[in-house]
Amino acid sequence: MKISRISVYQVDLPLEYPYWLSGGRLKFECLDATLVKIETDEGHVGWGEGTPWGHTYVPAHGPGIRAGIETMAPFIMGLDPRRVLNVERAMDLALPGHLYAKSPIDMACWDIAGQSAGVPIADLMGGGSRTPKPIASSVGAKTVEETREVMDRYRARGYIAHSVKIGGDVQRDIARIRDVEEHRSENEIILYDCNRGWTRWQALQVMQATTDLCVTFEQPCETLDDIAAIRPLHSAAVSVDETLVTLQDGARIARDGLAEVFGIKLNRVGGLTKAARLRDIALAHGIDIFVMATGGSVVADTEALHLSATIPDANIRAVWACQDMLTVDIADGRGPRNIDGHLHLPESPGLGVHPDEAALGRPVAVYTA
Repeated sequence: MKISRISVYQVDLPLEYPYWLSGGRLKFECLDATLVKIETDEGHVGWGEGTPWGHTYVPAHGPGIRAGIETMAPFIMGLDPRRVLNVERAMDLALPGHLYAKSPIDMACWDIAGQSAGVPIADLMGGGSRTPKPIASSVGAKTVEETREVMDRYRARGYIAHSVKIGGDVQRDIARIRDVEEHRSENEIILYDCNRGWTRWQALQVMQATTDLCVTFEQPCETLDDIAAIRPLHSAAVSVDETLVTLQDGARIARDGLAEVFGIKLNRVGGLTKAARLRDIALAHGIDIFVMATGGSVVADTEALHLSATIPDANIRAVWACQDMLTVDIADGRGPRNIDGHLHLPESPGLGVHPDEAALGRPVAVYTA
């Protein structure tokens, strides 16, 4: 089996509500999605998606994905997509770094591999837990009152996991954390996500002021060096996602005890192939895991669900999904959808969901053997 054709689509995914990143630093209303269709000489078709969370959140942007695929396409054409390690090496040689551009190709290859084997991707990867996974909301940085309103909106949809964005104003952050904790339900899973929005001093002010609440802070500072510097000065649990990019990052975080939770962002780390190695580092060191698509449609959400199904139920906290935040549906209702705040693993071979090509329009690029 050989890759014979790669078609690339660009789609705008408008958000239901404008989104503010932590501290009000960024606001955006639409995501730039790239959908990739890989076809083989034996008639198999696989789909992948790369949708950064805006252009300024992390070093990734939509046009960069499409430019990266243009560079890599000649090097992966003719390869067997089922041999994902060969495809991974070819992409890494053709374009060092730029992991976000490789993620949708990796996803499409896993989709084909699963279809060829007749099993869901999670089963092919050696996992396959059918336990429904909680969906984590994303609560943009707002006032105490607005935070309550957004969380209640998600609770009405069945959500029990929430990522509450904070950062930028110490006193406001402390007030919002205390208010959320006062109103949280017993079974809720809550991360306070700073999105690198604090200086070391600000992080310590909030973390020390909320010690009695025993909450978890995600990405409190800009770098791993910052997180390491303040680690001995507080007792809060820490999650890392934006500084968890490479295998070397994961090894350092685990070795130096910098975090209790890995937030594995599939588009950020380069797709399922590379994410599986980070998963294994976490499990080997007793570190819990959140799995996230950086953003995107149900296609990206489903990839995250497959990886979560390869993690023991005791170690997976939640899966962040974006589909409920969008005003368009490129899959016409197909694929895993929110059922009482949870996603259920599809039983179909491969990824288990494909976009409706009519909703994508014409491809912006096509590469052939």
